[in-house]
Amino acid sequence: MSLTGIGEIADAVSSIVGKFFPDKTEEEKAKIAMVVQMVQSQTETNRVEAASPSVFVAGWRPAVGWTCALAFCVQFVIGPLGTWLAGLSGHPVQFPNMDLGTMMPLLLGMLGLGGMRTFEKVSGVNNVGH
Repeated sequence: MSLTGIGEIADAVSSIVGKFFPDKTEEEKAKIAMVVQMVQSQTETNRVEAASPSVFVAGWRPAVGWTCALAFCVQFVIGPLGTWLAGLSGHPVQFPNMDLGTMMPLLLGMLGLGGMRTFEKVSGVNNVGH
């Protein structure tokens, strides 16, 4: 203990103030650690999904891609051909239209990301996990 006691008072005041106003750097470090943990978990999930030998069973992303591709095919190939063939056979049937306003942004976004990744692989820019 010092003769004036100022050091002990300053420490006590500092600890009281610290309870009401926590150190931002410690709070930010905790947030960064949490984000790093989430990224590491997602990276491991991506690695496991990518290791699957089947393009159909590799996880939810290919499932969404295949669903969008099938819907696109039904809307623009199977539906029009089916309607035409049904009309030729004397049994006109109109295929229902799908909500393309929801599907197309998802499909085009996936195609764009897939194209960018293919370009990266071909260019040798980013060989993550290889």
